[in-house]
Amino acid sequence: MLGVSGPWAPARRRFDLALVVGLVVVAVSALVYWLSNRYFDAGRGDFFYLADAFLHGRTWLDFRPGPNDVIISGGRFYVPFAPFPAIALMPVVAVLGAVTADQVESGINALLAAAGVGLCWMLLGRVGVERLRDRLALTVLFGFSTQILWVTTRGGVWHTGQLVATILTLLCLIELWGGQRAWWIGLLAGAAFLTRAPLAFAIPFYALLLHRPSSKRRTLPWRSWAWLAIGVLPSLAFFFLYNQVRFGSALESGYALATLPPWLEAQRQQGLFSLSHVSMNLDYLFLHVPRLIPDFPFFKPDGLGMSVLITSPGLLYAVRADWRDGRAWPLLGAAIAVLIPTLLYYGGGWLQYGFRYFLDSVPFVIGLCGIAAARRGRIGWGWIALIAIGTVVMFVGVYWAYHL
Repeated sequence: MLGVSGPWAPARRRFDLALVVGLVVVAVSALVYWLSNRYFDAGRGDFFYLADAFLHGRTWLDFRPGPNDVIISGGRFYVPFAPFPAIALMPVVAVLGAVTADQVESGINALLAAAGVGLCWMLLGRVGVERLRDRLALTVLFGFSTQILWVTTRGGVWHTGQLVATILTLLCLIELWGGQRAWWIGLLAGAAFLTRAPLAFAIPFYALLLHRPSSKRRTLPWRSWAWLAIGVLPSLAFFFLYNQVRFGSALESGYALATLPPWLEAQRQQGLFSLSHVSMNLDYLFLHVPRLIPDFPFFKPDGLGMSVLITSPGLLYAVRADWRDGRAWPLLGAAIAVLIPTLLYYGGGWLQYGFRYFLDSVPFVIGLCGIAAARRGRIGWGWIALIAIGTVVMFVGVYWAYHL
């Protein structure tokens, strides 16, 4: 076989090595996730049964999947959560059946989480992180020092949706740093909205990222923006139709109708979205700390939340991004925008280790971390230490996933 020679040889070797390392990282991640979650049974594989319902032309389940987070209307049981994960899982359910898919949910979620890790690795390469050590550090930050590890371990309808939403957001960002096919970004963004509604607030920032001020183009990309809107429209239309078919109102998503435990019902009565919930959510996101205990692992969370500064301190590396880069500010804007409805939301994310709703923002923050690494060329050992600390904290969370 003829080898690659000449000026292209070093680039080819780097590409091949990055690909091999990325594949190894994905495989190891899948194994770690599966070892972490294989003994935990969330008992709420709602998306598998909803996928089966879709396959049979229904929008409801023929049984009640649990005491809470269920909508009961007209003697039927509806899933309150956004439907795209069930749509995505329809091929799996068609092959395995809903019951079997539910039984192997730990493996499915491990594969979804590992896919997110692989997409993170790809995004960092697109952003320009050339050093494999730096790409590996930031990928570990994403996969094992954020709530990705917690939601994969715990499983269930609440967490599977977060994994799917993260994958879709990463795909949007990869395309924005790639071919910039606006219609494809719109389709992905619409699917993300049908998975986690707050991600709709990222769409205007995708539009900004489609316009590169650093380029010679002086006019606004109206054609690209039109295709972005066209890509989003099918999901928007499906959202209204889905609501109309289920509840007779295109504007009724069902979140206000779901059964809840009394303490959460009291929260919701203050408003599904309300300023009264902001202080609680800010506490869970930035201030909430576990209590110290005398025995291993020497601290115990309460399941309500934990400061991101404890679970994911390495994300602070994003502040070192090159803010002269025209893409940095839209990423920051998207990270903040998708967080705003979450801060106004009554639910808080319980039961959680950290603040799992922040996962909506994490891909954008990782993008900023990638811009920082690409600009500076090397992540310092202090930042590596912060990533390591956060990773240890999150792996302790695997213990608490089984003992809270």
